[in-house]
Amino acid sequence: MDSKVEKFLTQKEESEIVEAIRQAENQTSGEIRIHIEKTTSIDVYERAMEVFHMLKMNTTKLQNGVLIYVAVEDKTFVIYGDKGINDVVDDTFWDTTKDVIQSYFKQGKFKEGLVEGVLRAGKELQANFPWDASDINELPNEISNG
Repeated sequence: MDSKVEKFLTQKEESEIVEAIRQAENQTSGEIRIHIEKTTSIDVYERAMEVFHMLKMNTTKLQNGVLIYVAVEDKTFVIYGDKGINDVVDDTFWDTTKDVIQSYFKQGKFKEGLVEGVLRAGKELQANFPWDASDINELPNEISNG
């Protein structure tokens, strides 16, 4: 793994974020993933869409996957929600979540920003895609790196 990406989060911080994903997904049938890479040579939104498909997030039954994509050196990130989510959430939802993450990132609090973003996404998913007994965890919770 690249040293820039390694320095972005410690192993302990990654574990705390994975736990936040697990907690958020306990309340919803939605799926949340985080992908971190050093840089992207294409538009960040386009890259987030590529990663979304690469991680097979477009295969969830209810189209309710959310990807938080971070390009460390580019100092940028995207929250990418699948069609099922974007059809039901308020247009400003991702903007408010992005603002919260960004305010933490500007202070160098990357773990806190990602945890807060995950928990906010989970809350919104819970409102529109509540968990029920038949739900299975369709995607892994770990953080992926590029």
